[in-house]
Amino acid sequence: MSDPSLSVHDLACARGDRLLFKNMNFTLNAGALLLVQGGNGQGKTSLLRLLTGLSSPEEGEVHWRGQPIRKQREAYHAEMIYLGHANGVKDDLNPVENLRFADGLQGREFDAARGVATLNKLGLSRCLDLPCRVLSFGQRRRVALAALLLAGATLWILDEPLTGLDVHAVALMEGLIRDHLKGGGMVVATTHQALNLEGVTVQRLLVGNVAIPELA
Repeated sequence: MSDPSLSVHDLACARGDRLLFKNMNFTLNAGALLLVQGGNGQGKTSLLRLLTGLSSPEEGEVHWRGQPIRKQREAYHAEMIYLGHANGVKDDLNPVENLRFADGLQGREFDAARGVATLNKLGLSRCLDLPCRVLSFGQRRRVALAALLLAGATLWILDEPLTGLDVHAVALMEGLIRDHLKGGGMVVATTHQALNLEGVTVQRLLVGNVAIPELA
């Protein structure tokens, strides 16, 4: 199998009659973070949806390991996980049950002991038996982060991952990203908040009418 890399080639995206961006090209390799920046409505979330394969570009292609993702959707989705604005947490299930459900959707066998350990690591030890509808937004976000860790994906695509997190949870999220990158993983993220990622390779991508990547 080739080394993991995510690349886009002459990518263009429109919303209705409005062109959000065009002529986008970049490559992201193992161990690096792509930080997507731009004003509201400029196409950051639209770009992430293109990278996940949830939307199709007006022009251009997204490649994973050198091949278009449209030709290898199952293999790509096995190595990629997306965390959007919605946490994807089921209200009537408790945190452990949510992790079991998430693994089931991906066709993975659920390891209950590992799931509980991950939830405990994220500060949810007192919430394991509670339905997620009674949890705070920040706690529900931590359940989603636990699912992120258990997925074992190489590529994390994160849309505003710090939203709703307190300062302790933000520091935890930063640590999770650092550890993932140091382990050879890759991250694409949008955020309006500053990330403390000392020692991490960061590429910045400005999304607008023209998107030009530059090293941080």
